[in-house]
Amino acid sequence: MKKRTKIVATVGPSTHSEDIIKNMILEGVNVFRINFSHGSHEDHIKAINKIRKVDKVLGTHSALLADLQGPKIRIGEMPEEGVLLEKNSAFTLYTSNYNKSDNSAFINYEKLANDVKKGELILLDDGKIHLEVTETNGKDIIKTKVISGGILYSRKGVNLPNTKISTSSLTDKDKIDLKVALEQSVDWVGFSFVRSAREIIELRHLITSMNGNAKIIAKIEKPEAVEDLDNIMQETDAVMVARGDLGVEIPLENVPLIQKRIAEMAKEMAKPVIIATQMMESMMDNITPNRAEVNDVANAVMDGVDAVMLSGETSVGKHPVEVIKIMARIINEIEGEYSELYVQETMPKKNNERFITDSICFNACRLAQRVNAKAIITMTHSGYTSYKISSQRPESAIYVFSSNKKLLSTLSLVWGVATFYYDKTISTDHTIADIHHLLKSKNLVESGDIIINTASIPLGEGGKTNMLKLSYIE
Repeated sequence: MKKRTKIVATVGPSTHSEDIIKNMILEGVNVFRINFSHGSHEDHIKAINKIRKVDKVLGTHSALLADLQGPKIRIGEMPEEGVLLEKNSAFTLYTSNYNKSDNSAFINYEKLANDVKKGELILLDDGKIHLEVTETNGKDIIKTKVISGGILYSRKGVNLPNTKISTSSLTDKDKIDLKVALEQSVDWVGFSFVRSAREIIELRHLITSMNGNAKIIAKIEKPEAVEDLDNIMQETDAVMVARGDLGVEIPLENVPLIQKRIAEMAKEMAKPVIIATQMMESMMDNITPNRAEVNDVANAVMDGVDAVMLSGETSVGKHPVEVIKIMARIINEIEGEYSELYVQETMPKKNNERFITDSICFNACRLAQRVNAKAIITMTHSGYTSYKISSQRPESAIYVFSSNKKLLSTLSLVWGVATFYYDKTISTDHTIADIHHLLKSKNLVESGDIIINTASIPLGEGGKTNMLKLSYIE
């Protein structure tokens, strides 16, 4: 059986050829991430066109995730050899034109002097250098004391763990990038540095106003997002645990429990969850990962997350195909041996408008376990039943049939789901028999297998799922 946990791979210079993209898909990539923090719009459009071309040849439905940069704060240009910041020395940050000196740097966030307060920390280069604010003029100069030093190079990232930022998480650059992404019909939009549920509502409104229909992935990487997690989870379509910045902005020992908490919440709410950052980082250069990385991927799979993500490993790393191959091997091993991963029962809530559909999905999974069904087959236009059935993590395969072509790629992010295009709706019995025949011809089921079908009756009206059928494959 194919792996259930999906792989998200970031495109970049290492994935320049259709041949590499093809091999990555064949080895197990389900979602391609287009990172708008790097590269030009032209580069991104070229990459998207290549992925679509390869998909067409292979008959696959790779999902496209456009990841917006968000308000990424960076240091400006420094001397090539960097500048040594010594412990307890003074260091000045400027947000406007300034006279360069050895103990100062430009910072690209113009409201910083107004937002920071005396005593707050400013972290540079993934938290390797710690500065404490000693004074700010409220306009363009921040004076600091070096608490933990090191060599500072150009364009290094800045984190502000104690500071409430006054700017929106959606920058002007993000809005331009979003327009390009929606014109390319991407399936998912990654929302970086989201701080509140309100910001997700704003982004959804913006997507609608641009006539887009991409779904939103809230990237949890700020302490404010962790505080507003319940509301964010209500509003978002999916969630990403972006451990890089999160592990700098909050105490790093808190990240593993937050990761587990988010994974549990997401499954309970039937929303896809992705674990990201440094999963196989050593394979940027090496042909094999280190053992801690293998454990990290395995633990995410055991937690039942929908997807694990690769960033630099596939975008600029030396072994973009090999890293997918190894990741898929780890996933397959855990899914084959770790039975606790399966059957996560979430009881349907009464007095909910989706109660009937939720009950069908819940009982389809429960019945599948009792009768050892080979597959649960769902016909859907919105995809709702796919998310619901997947969230119960059944051991049976999940085959989704839809006439909504956009849905086929969108669902490639969702745990365990395999999608098929199907647009015939003669009668329920005819459609079910036809689908069984189709799956048999693809060697996905065989005579004597027990199958569960869910659908909405009458067919063709696009109503809510209200039917469950148990049958043998003839």
